[in-house]
Amino acid sequence: MISPLAYVDPNARIGQNVEIMPFAYIEGDVTIGDNCVIMPHVSILNGTTIGNNNTIHQNTVICAKPQSFHYEEGEQPHVVIGDHNVIRENVLIAGSNKSEDATRIGSHNHLMNKVHICHDVQIGDYCVLGISASVAGACQIGDYAILSSSTIVQRKVRVGKFALLQSGTRVQKDVMPYAIFGGNPPAYRGVNTKVIEYFPPTVSDRVLRHLANAFRLVTAGNFSLEDAVIKIHEQIEMSDEIKTLTDFIDSASRGLIRYVEDEQ
Repeated sequence: MISPLAYVDPNARIGQNVEIMPFAYIEGDVTIGDNCVIMPHVSILNGTTIGNNNTIHQNTVICAKPQSFHYEEGEQPHVVIGDHNVIRENVLIAGSNKSEDATRIGSHNHLMNKVHICHDVQIGDYCVLGISASVAGACQIGDYAILSSSTIVQRKVRVGKFALLQSGTRVQKDVMPYAIFGGNPPAYRGVNTKVIEYFPPTVSDRVLRHLANAFRLVTAGNFSLEDAVIKIHEQIEMSDEIKTLTDFIDSASRGLIRYVEDEQ
């Protein structure tokens, strides 16, 4: 049902069983899939593609013009959103800098109040972004990652799958998968066991211990990242999770968070 008080451009492509509430604003170059709910005062701008079963709450803006000095007038920003996402109130999702690119949000994500997603960000599936979390341009957020309230992720940083950033953390370097980081400067605070165990497939206690040992080599060892990876391969039994970690370390171009807080 489309409220007569909403503005929906006649060229917009709207799926089946979509509810668009009063005072929503939807431009023409927009695609919205089936079974979505668009609440009052949502603005969905040209260049947006939204999948099925998404709920978008009040005052959210999707595909806003990028707040980037690299954006040039005439480029058409794009945003692509998957299925089964919940986007809460006052969220801003900027479009891409270039017409051929897109800011992308996967499926089954939860973006809480006042989340800010800048241009060309890539977010995977099953992520949670807490209240007032901010993700700068061209960042990559892996599947199952959690960015707690008021976290700030600076430009082009990668956050690995199953990583957890605690409230108020600001990161300028890549965030390793499967780990918890918090504080300022951000410090390694352990394996993200609870979240890893919550989602299938099941990760054994043995693998969780191997991850803890691998992080100890990376964060506590007095040697380079290259040497840390060599020691992981030499000392720790290989698994999908360990390979994901070492591949992530090998591909880091902005450095990694390796700091460990002194024990009190």
